[in-house]
Amino acid sequence: MPILDTPFARLELQRQPARRDDPLLAFDAADEYLLRHLHAQGLPAETRVLVLNDAFGALACSLASHARVTSSGDSHLGRLALSDNLQRNGLAAEAVAFVPASAVAEGPFEQVLIRVPKTLALLEEQLIRLHGQLAPGAQVIAAAMLKHLPRAAGDLLERYVGPVQASLAEKKARLLFATPEPKPAPRSPYPTRYRLDRPPVELLNHANVFCREGLDIGTRAFLSHLPGNLGSARVADLGCGNGVLAIACALANPEARLTLVDESYMAVQSATENWRAALGERPVEIRAADGLAGQAERSLEAVLCNPPFHQQQVVGDFLAWRMFQQARAALVPDGALWIVGNRHLGYHVKLKKLFSWVEQVGATPKFVILKAIR
Repeated sequence: MPILDTPFARLELQRQPARRDDPLLAFDAADEYLLRHLHAQGLPAETRVLVLNDAFGALACSLASHARVTSSGDSHLGRLALSDNLQRNGLAAEAVAFVPASAVAEGPFEQVLIRVPKTLALLEEQLIRLHGQLAPGAQVIAAAMLKHLPRAAGDLLERYVGPVQASLAEKKARLLFATPEPKPAPRSPYPTRYRLDRPPVELLNHANVFCREGLDIGTRAFLSHLPGNLGSARVADLGCGNGVLAIACALANPEARLTLVDESYMAVQSATENWRAALGERPVEIRAADGLAGQAERSLEAVLCNPPFHQQQVVGDFLAWRMFQQARAALVPDGALWIVGNRHLGYHVKLKKLFSWVEQVGATPKFVILKAIR
């Protein structure tokens, strides 16, 4: 088990979802740099610390015995990792309070520690929400690996917090120190909205939703090949994003019973608001979850999925493969998984290892739509 050894704690930490012989660590040099800096400057007991985007709980777990820590992020997998890593290291679950990114973490906070996220819109929204939540003399420190630190991150810190000073680089990591200064209450540009012709709906998108400014081309290709004549089938939109696939499916299948799941709290928030706008009080289940891990076996007739190809900055098909496995377990015999994917990803080969029949039901020059029968 990988060990994070800092002046605050020596911790065993694991990523989520857990994988056997995972070559990736649950922490990096930016976490270590930030913790060394905090220890060197001193962290008084009972300091209220807000940690943003702590992917697997490395910062929150390290500080749990030394401060009053609140962790906030948009990943349900990150929340599960935090809980698991607290338990793994003999720390009480209540040692760290967790606030989903869809809500506001209420201060005042003396320290704000930020791991710069992949989506700068999320960072912007988080910085906007810091307004009024900082204690007098508060420190705001952002950390990132150099390869994941765009200049725009510093610009956002300066715009919403105050002057920014960058540290020297250590082990390809850097810290950004923002000094809070009085600013007028900012107005958030989020959520954003765009309208579709087919189906004729307006979609709302909170800051961390994939393709927030418009429908992505994979989903656009998928929409014209969604299953019809489903009757009262039980259908899940796995990795639902803003809910567009489920909403289109529900409009075309008035009696179908829909479940929408995503590991992003802002996606779930967006999907919930979009469903109500398009379908009113029609019954639905929408939840933040580790995919279909909590779904009863053989409880669905159909699963719709536009699988992700990255987790934070890590690109790979391990999340998609896991989603395919979850879908198979949740489907009844002869139930179907419908997916869209880039041609070059070769999902049909992977699906044939899990499903009895796989066929291509649609295609564009870049994408294929596949149907896999359990």
